[in-house]
Amino acid sequence: MSTSTVLFAPGAGGDPARYSVLIDAIRDAGFYVVAPQSERFDPRTVSTAQLQARVGELHHALATEGDIESGVSVVGHSVGAWAALCLAGAQPWGKDGQPITVEANARVTRLVLLAPTVGWFAAPGALDHVQAPMHVHVGAADTVTPPGTASILRSAPAEITIDDYANVGHYDFMSTLPPHISPTPGLDHAGFLRDLAHTITAQLR
Repeated sequence: MSTSTVLFAPGAGGDPARYSVLIDAIRDAGFYVVAPQSERFDPRTVSTAQLQARVGELHHALATEGDIESGVSVVGHSVGAWAALCLAGAQPWGKDGQPITVEANARVTRLVLLAPTVGWFAAPGALDHVQAPMHVHVGAADTVTPPGTASILRSAPAEITIDDYANVGHYDFMSTLPPHISPTPGLDHAGFLRDLAHTITAQLR
């Protein structure tokens, strides 16, 4: 049985409009999509407060939009996938070796993670409370979050699938790439997004 609400969590740029192909496909499949705009930050210099604020913004969006009591599937890209994991009960750890205080959301029933940023969950036990099934999509050409790093997620007790796409980079999951960045050479970007959208909508059901 599918959940009626899907929360979309964008990457560090914070702009869900850059994922229009995926969001439109999810909405067209009959889901109510909650896709809040967030502050842009640089992942290389992001502060703990900024990370906590990103999770807090997602909580706020779920509390104020759509059916505020229904189960929720969360789709997230890059640091948005990091935030999705936090909502599902993961415990991130900072560079100072201390846990980052974030609140889980009991409504989360499923995760779809695109090129997830997972280094914050390398500590033992960081994923012990993640029960929601995870569908993970990674790109073999990703140099930002290399595909092998997703194996960390297998330490969670949740069911997990990991799909690795040849010749797909970190930003190819976006419809509108950041300035001065182009799709991976040789990739049919439009075709990849079209097929990915079909796969994700099936996973959300």
